Order: sequence, then structure tokens, then C-alpha cells
Amino acid sequence: MMKLRPHQERIVDNMSTNSKGQVIVPTGGGKTLCMIKDAQRVFNSGNKWGFILKKPDRKTIVVVSPRILLAQQHCDEFEEFLGLHPMLQRKILHVHSGDTSYTSTTNSSAIREWYSKQHKFNKLIFTTYHSLHRIQESGINVDTIYFDEAHNSVQRHFFPAVEFFAGMDNVRCYFFTATPKYNKSVESPSMDDEEIYGKEIERITPRELIENGYILPPKLSIKELEMTEAGRTPVWKESQHLLETIDECSVDKVLICARRIAQIVNLVDDTNFCKELSSRGYSWMYITSSTGAYIDGMKVDREEFFDTLSDWGKEDGKRFVVLHHSILSEGINVPGLEAALFMRNMNTTAISQTIGRVIRTGNSDKKFGLIAVPVYDRVGIKTAKSVNAVVDTILA
Repeated sequence: MMKLRPHQERIVDNMSTNSKGQVIVPTGGGKTLCMIKDAQRVFNSGNKWGFILKKPDRKTIVVVSPRILLAQQHCDEFEEFLGLHPMLQRKILHVHSGDTSYTSTTNSSAIREWYSKQHKFNKLIFTTYHSLHRIQESGINVDTIYFDEAHNSVQRHFFPAVEFFAGMDNVRCYFFTATPKYNKSVESPSMDDEEIYGKEIERITPRELIENGYILPPKLSIKELEMTEAGRTPVWKESQHLLETIDECSVDKVLICARRIAQIVNLVDDTNFCKELSSRGYSWMYITSSTGAYIDGMKVDREEFFDTLSDWGKEDGKRFVVLHHSILSEGINVPGLEAALFMRNMNTTAISQTIGRVIRTGNSDKKFGLIAVPVYDRVGIKTAKSVNAVVDTILA
């Protein structure tokens, strides 16, 4: 049974009365469930018209994600709920370059051929901003599109396909994000362009979700350490700084946002960082675009990595540290994380998205999401200021 919270009910109600619009909701606010509930209503409406007309009015829904991994996660979540309703007969297609157990292609002709064979079924298509233009090129009819992490849509190489679908009168378009992206230049795409993005049909504040117990308040801890010049701190010293910060956090599940991929590799290969973690009872894992994924020193595929990360996140008392550079910052739901440790400065959007990873409510009795910044050079000073500004905004 899909039970919505009051703010989610407002979102879904507004989607039913607006064919286009922006939904601004903090990370952890349950935006995916809003998409699923709307999709259920859309598919059901086709069944009702089919009963009257003796011919089902089958619908096509597209879900756009910033990463292949998130597209796969969305598919799992949609199927978890829609699979409970056998009357909502549907076929699934993935349009991206990732591996999946479903039909997958980035060929526009193959998309069109798949679509033509599924005329008896509702259709769910999971894609990325990078591959959305392939659906455009296929020429298939689309009824509804959900743009997740919609701040990505303003990127120049993504925007043309977004603009195409948003400009079609018969396509419902909804843009979900916690961090809308506005550009001052008239030559750059911006989410304040109502012709493309529509109006804000709902804006949920972090304060509302915190007060209702749906997300946790962030708590900032700035760890002041021995200062060195930026770029001059030896890797063994960075290892010490990290371990001191982790010790002070005193939590079980820690996300570390590294400055560079090389920093992760050097920490693992050239210091006793991992050995020290193990002596403290922590398992460790990391994932980067260039090295792939590792768990406790063993190379694994991405599926095993994220399955393990999810299992460990749900396991009470399991201690682990996960390092990354950017892959885990946005969209990916990692249950149970208790602290985010910032080694590098980021823009406001990336900081907000990362904080969102640890302010979700979980199985533990945690009262807040811990945000830690070790400060030992100018980069740390700038990072602390940036993170503090975002935390203040969330708590405002």
C-alpha cells in the first residue's frame, strides 16, 4: 500500500492539475514516490478510458536521471510499487549504455521498433540526460516525463532535448530538484524560464520536513588541525587528519568526499589508512569512474558494490567508511549514512546534495546528520565556509 505524507499528497494533487511545473523538494522528501503515484494514476486513467471505448488508451512515461545508476535505482523503485498492481500492464525499456536485465538500447531505430511492438501495454522508459535525445530522435509518442535532479537539465549539451519535450503541448513535464539552477546570463538555460520549466507547482522547505520528522537536521563539526600550505600536505598526514576526524565523529557509517581520485588511490595504496580503519572495526569501500569499485581491498563490479553498500547501510551496528569523488553526491539513495566528511570544496548544489545523503531518517536512533570538515589548509577553510552557509540555509 502506497501511503503518502501530507507534503507528497500536495505534490501529487498539483501534478494532477498542472501539465507542467517544477517541484522543489529537499533530498529525503520522497520525490520518487510522488512520481510513482502520478504514474499509477496516469496508467489507471488509460485503463478507465479503455473500458469505455473498448480499447485501452495506453500511456508512455519517461523517467530521466542524471546517472545510469540512478536510472536503474528508479526502475527498481517503480517496479516495487507498480508491480503490486497487476492491472497496470506495462513494458520497460532502458535508454542508456548501462547493463540491465531489461531491454536496453541507445539506438533510435531500435527504440522506435520496441515501441511499435508494445502497443497493447503501458510503457515505462528509464533514461539519462545524456541519452534523452535518443528518445527524441526515435519520434515515439511520450505522454509524461519526470526529470529527476532537474538542475542538470540546464547543461548546454542536455538542454536541447529537454527543451524539445517541454515545448510539446501534449507532453506532461515535471522537474524535480532540491536545488533549482538559475543562470543570470540570458544566453544560458535557466530554471526560471517558465516557458520551458513551468511555474513552481510546489516548494517544500527543509524546515517543514525536519519539524515533521521526515528528515533530520544537519549538525556541522569543523575539525581544526595543524595547518599546512594547500597541496603540500603529505598523504600520510592526510590519513592522520582523516582518522582523527572519523574518531571524533564517533559514528558507524561515514561518507568521505575526497578532493581527487588520486587522493583516494594514494590513501589506500601508500598509507596505513585502511589498516587503521580495520583496527577500529570499520570495513571500507571506494568507487571512482577511473578505478572502479573496491570493498575491503577486493575489486568488485558496480552491482555488488551498491548492493553491499545498501545492505551495510541497513545493518544496525555495521561500521564502514565509503570514499568517493563525485559518484555518490547526487541522487543515489544510501540508507543509514550518519556522517559526511568533506575533504573538498564544492558548489552549493553539490554540497546540498551530499548533505542530503546523511539527513535521511534511518533504522538507527540518530538525531541529526553529522557534517564534518577537517581544516588543515586553505582548501579546508573555504570548504568549511561553503558547507556552513548551506547548513545555515537548511536550518533557516
